[in-house]
Amino acid sequence: MLLALIQRLFALISVALLAAGAYFVWSWWRLRELVQPLPGEGIDGQDWRLWLGGALLAWAVLGRLPMALVLGRRGDDQDRLKRDVGEAVATPNGALLHVESEGPPDAPALVLVHGWGMDAGTWWDARRRLSPRYQVITYDLPGLGQSKALADGKYALDRFADDLLTVVERVGRRKVILVGHSIGGMTVLTFCRRHAATLGQQVVGIVLENTTPVDPARTTILGGALHAMEPVLKPLMQLDVWLQPLVWVMNWQSYLSGATHLAMRLGGFGTRPTRAQLNQVALAPTRNSPAVQAKGNIAMMEWAGVPDDLGAIGVPALVFIGGRDIVTVPEAGERIAEGLRNARPYRAQDAGHLGPLELADDYNNAIEAFADEVFTRGARPADMSPTVPIQPGERRPAGERRGRGDRGRDPPIRPV
Repeated sequence: MLLALIQRLFALISVALLAAGAYFVWSWWRLRELVQPLPGEGIDGQDWRLWLGGALLAWAVLGRLPMALVLGRRGDDQDRLKRDVGEAVATPNGALLHVESEGPPDAPALVLVHGWGMDAGTWWDARRRLSPRYQVITYDLPGLGQSKALADGKYALDRFADDLLTVVERVGRRKVILVGHSIGGMTVLTFCRRHAATLGQQVVGIVLENTTPVDPARTTILGGALHAMEPVLKPLMQLDVWLQPLVWVMNWQSYLSGATHLAMRLGGFGTRPTRAQLNQVALAPTRNSPAVQAKGNIAMMEWAGVPDDLGAIGVPALVFIGGRDIVTVPEAGERIAEGLRNARPYRAQDAGHLGPLELADDYNNAIEAFADEVFTRGARPADMSPTVPIQPGERRPAGERRGRGDRGRDPPIRPV
């Protein structure tokens, strides 16, 4: 939610600069009409208005290009915006989710739930890293990405958790680990409270990335101040619903000017992201419906949280804690790790709120090692050659890829 507020602040600044540019150009033109300069001559001492106004207008539509060069670094992930065809899955809540899967269909499954305002495309790194070993299932939350908005317009974490159950049930009898980032982690925790019967049966582990067990307004860098402002914030969010077309235009102008990129860099990342990562997280909330995002932000403020339910969750848990996260401060992750009965904290000291993107290798390596330990030892590794069985205790030649059959020698997960 704090990230959305930062984005809105920079969007308003961007619109103000656009208006200033238009004003300076208009004032120059108006003076020209009044003064009537001689042919070939400018308005004495006033041409700066034209140049400044023109520069501001140019920045308003082209600023994202130099902004990305300055704020981001070169990477080999230019294809991260590409999405698979996927399929539409209806849920009892009336949601129509866009679901994608990659990896062996008979392997244990990882079901990934993305953060609010984003879409499942942000799991690009995780899918590439984890799909050779497991079936990786991702989906867009209702109203975001390619999923349809809820017909009744009622957004709540309980409903998100029930939608997650629908996705889990489609896996069949195979074992599942749930992975949630930000509101995705809140959804996973709500799932554990509402569908506890699945824990230890089909759902054998959970991974929580940069998330909180309480109202996220309480666990930002602003602490209780943002929570105290909720009576004002909720009506402001409701304005986005009523003024959606206007807000959408404002968001696109902010994206084109690079203001959204700057907001995401300052609010979301603890390190310097790639330019493609920065563009992805700036484009997603620009494309997504402002009304849906506002309703989801209100739902987070109205979420009761699960602080008293953590002790009842007994499945193994991996909890990522971003040391530079200002959207969900590290204390929130520490509270989760302390409250869960079988939790392992992973303290990524350099990670901001978007740690799963900026430190993708660290996060995904830790998830793979965690999954190797949690999934049933007898499960057949997805990447094992059918002609080369691995017996317990057998070692592969140096450099050969590990399978789950010899997971007992996996290196321990170490914090960054």
